Amino acid sequence: MQGGTAATQDVFIEHVGMPILACIPQAVKALQDLGMHRKVQLIVSGGIRTGADVAKAMALGADAVAIGTAALIALGDNDPKLEAEYQKLGTTADAYDDWHEGKDPAGITTQDPELFKRFDPVLGGRRLKNYLKVMTLEAQTIARACGKNHLHNLEPEDLCSLTIEAAAMAGVPIAGTNWIPGRNGGF
Repeated sequence: MQGGTAATQDVFIEHVGMPILACIPQAVKALQDLGMHRKVQLIVSGGIRTGADVAKAMALGADAVAIGTAALIALGDNDPKLEAEYQKLGTTADAYDDWHEGKDPAGITTQDPELFKRFDPVLGGRRLKNYLKVMTLEAQTIARACGKNHLHNLEPEDLCSLTIEAAAMAGVPIAGTNWIPGRNGGF
């Protein structure tokens, strides 16, 4: 909902749609209104990169999360050692997101046999495993810090917001208050 996939133009990614976390409460409410909440799994995808993102999504009502871009980067995409190759494509190693074009210098999202030879699946697998392990531990640590023994036990009351905009969109109070802009009175 943050403007589509990473394969779209920057203007859509940065300025169209809503942040994914702000969409979760609306999706939960829609499922509740239909009598389908917890009968249909709500799997959140788009912009999930850290264990904190996972914990927030779960607290807001997601049953699970899916990752895409973060997994590609963990596998080795956007590796600075391929900077010259990325520059030939008109981008940089820290901003490549044209995976759909099949010209991936890291050889991960391509059908080109020569590019594919660059990808070491064993090393990529280790990197992805490490990323997923750290992400999981991070999310579990946040849940425990909230006094929960499982990620699925997180709830909106475990969250607070640091900005008025985030509080209004996600329906979470501003830190140190019980105020949710547009929903209840003052501080």
